[in-house]
Amino acid sequence: MDLYKHIRKEDREIYRAVVGEEKRQKEGLELIPSENYVSRAVKEAMASSLTNKYSEGYPGRRYYGGQEFTDKVEALAIERAKKLFGAAYANVQPLGGANANIAMYFALLQPGDTILGMDLSHGGHLTHGHPVTYLTKIFNFQRYKMKNIETGEIDYDDMRRVAKKIKPKIILAGFSAYPRELNYKKFVSIAREVGALAVMDIAHIAGLIAGKAAKNPFDDGFDVMTTTTHKTLRGPRGGMILVHKDEEIAKKIDKAVFPGFQGGPHMHQIAAKAVAFGEALRPSFKKYAKQIIANTKAMEKVFKKHAARMITGGSDNHLILLDVWTSFGISGGEAEKLLDRAGITLNKNAIADDTRKPMDPSGIRFGTPALTTRGFKEKEAAQVAEIMIEVLTKRDEAAVKRAKQEIKKLALSHPIPESFR
Repeated sequence: MDLYKHIRKEDREIYRAVVGEEKRQKEGLELIPSENYVSRAVKEAMASSLTNKYSEGYPGRRYYGGQEFTDKVEALAIERAKKLFGAAYANVQPLGGANANIAMYFALLQPGDTILGMDLSHGGHLTHGHPVTYLTKIFNFQRYKMKNIETGEIDYDDMRRVAKKIKPKIILAGFSAYPRELNYKKFVSIAREVGALAVMDIAHIAGLIAGKAAKNPFDDGFDVMTTTTHKTLRGPRGGMILVHKDEEIAKKIDKAVFPGFQGGPHMHQIAAKAVAFGEALRPSFKKYAKQIIANTKAMEKVFKKHAARMITGGSDNHLILLDVWTSFGISGGEAEKLLDRAGITLNKNAIADDTRKPMDPSGIRFGTPALTTRGFKEKEAAQVAEIMIEVLTKRDEAAVKRAKQEIKKLALSHPIPESFR
C-alpha cells in the first residue's frame, strides 16, 4: 500500500525523504526521550481538511465564520485535557512547548519580573532562562541547582534562601534532562512563602502524569502547568497550558496565546491533540505509562552492573543521563554518532557542571517512551542497554556492524503500531 502516492506523483524529492525517514524509524530504535510514535488516527487528523481553516479566537468567539466543526474539535480537546490532568481550564492552541512557556510568562508577568527556574546544566530547559534565549532580555531569570549530583537532590534550602532574597513572581519547576521526581510540596511551600505562583513545565512527563505513573503537581497545589503534547503523551507536536483553578489566570493566558502571540490556531493539530487525549484516557494508557518507567529501570540496572556513571545515580522517570566521558572515555557527540551508526538514536547532552563544550559534551540522554510504544518490555530494554554498552566499550566496526544487525532484528520484531487499543 502506497501511503504517499500523491507526494510521489507531485514531488519526488520530498517523497524520497519521507520514505527514507519512515524506513529509518522502522529499522532503528528511537531512544531520544522527547520522541515517540503517534497512532494512525493522530496522523489522519493532522492530514485532515481542518488544515484549510482559519479559526482565530476561541470556541463560540471566533473572528471568521464557518466554525461549526472547528468549535466541536477544540471543545473536545479542551474537555479531554482537563479530565486528563485535573485542570479547571486548558488552552490547547500553543503551537509548541516553547510557545506555551512564552505565552505563560507574558500572561503572568511584567517585563523585568523575576522567575526562579532550574539551571539548564542541572536538567532545566532553554525556555527556563538560558542566556541564549531572548526571554532573558525581558525577564530576570535566576536559577536553582541540585545539591547532590549523585542522587539528584534539589537544594531546596538554597532555593528558599534565594527566593526570599529575590522575591520571584514565578517559581518554575520542570526539566528536559532530569531523571528524578521533584518534591512538589516544597516548591509550593516556598512559592506561597514569597508570594509567587508555582508553575510546572511537565513537557517531558505529561504522559506519565496522565497515565498516573507519576505525581500530578496540581495535587500538591501548583497553579499552572505548561506542556508539549508529544513526548510521553504520544500526541502530535504541539503545546498546551493548563490552569488548576484560577479563572483570572486562565483569562490572562487565553489573551496571551491569542491575540498576544499567535494568530489562527492550527485546527488540524488541535484535532490530533484531541485524538491523542482520547487515547490517553483509555485504561491501556496507564499500563503504557507504568511500563515506560519499568523499562527505564531495566536499563538503569544494566548500566549499574557495568559501573557506568548515571547523573543522579539512576532514574525515576522515562530518561537516563549517562556520563560517557567518565564511564567510557568518549565524548557525548562521539557517542551519539557511534550509536546512530548502530541504529540507536539518542542525543548528546551536557551533564551537571560539564567542563566540555555544549556541542560535544560529556553525556548522552536517552529514554524509553518510543521503545515502550513498540511493545518493548524489561527484557528487551535491558538487551538494548547491553548493546549500547558493547558499542561504547569496543567502538570498532565489528561491534557497530553486529549491533546494527541486532537492533534491526529487534526493531522489525516490534513494529511501530498503528493503534493503541
